[in-house]
Amino acid sequence: MKFDNATFEAAFGVSGQLLESTVPEIAFSGRSNVGKSSLLNKILGRKALARVSSVPGKTVTVNFFRLESCRFVDLPGYGYAKVPQSEKLRWAKLMEEYFDSGRNIKLVVQLVDMRHEPTKQDLDMINYMNEKKIPFVVALTKCDKLNKTERGNMLLKICSVLTEYGSISVVPFSAVKGDGVDELRKLIEKAIYE
Repeated sequence: MKFDNATFEAAFGVSGQLLESTVPEIAFSGRSNVGKSSLLNKILGRKALARVSSVPGKTVTVNFFRLESCRFVDLPGYGYAKVPQSEKLRWAKLMEEYFDSGRNIKLVVQLVDMRHEPTKQDLDMINYMNEKKIPFVVALTKCDKLNKTERGNMLLKICSVLTEYGSISVVPFSAVKGDGVDELRKLIEKAIYE
């Protein structure tokens, strides 16, 4: 599968506007500022296809990127405290309607910051996907910010938290060094073609 020929397709802030689900979709979910846009750009081999910001809460729409055999979907980040309650409710409704609309979702890449244990909101999202039987993998972002010992310890800690969900692929990822890119690409291809 060619990852580097992706194009930005559309962005929508209201569920009624979402593109029709005509091809397999790979969705990217995670809290604000976890590195979704950086991960997307790295997997797609592009520098700025998905907008990257150091300010949390910048992705407020569902963004669609078209590849030859699928669509990548960048979902709004959750958990940013400085957003008005009305905006949090709009995001929650948008996410829920995205997942509940019978779309052809082949895989969700759930991003978790490797420097910390999964937040309550991360676990709520994982529980939601588990209950809805939505296939997902966990990408542990910002792994380059930990030394080898810290990285090993956090991997064990996070995996022990996730054991109750069964056998989940957990991939340490670095947008800076490229760790985990090949593994995530293989998991995405497997989800689309198998």
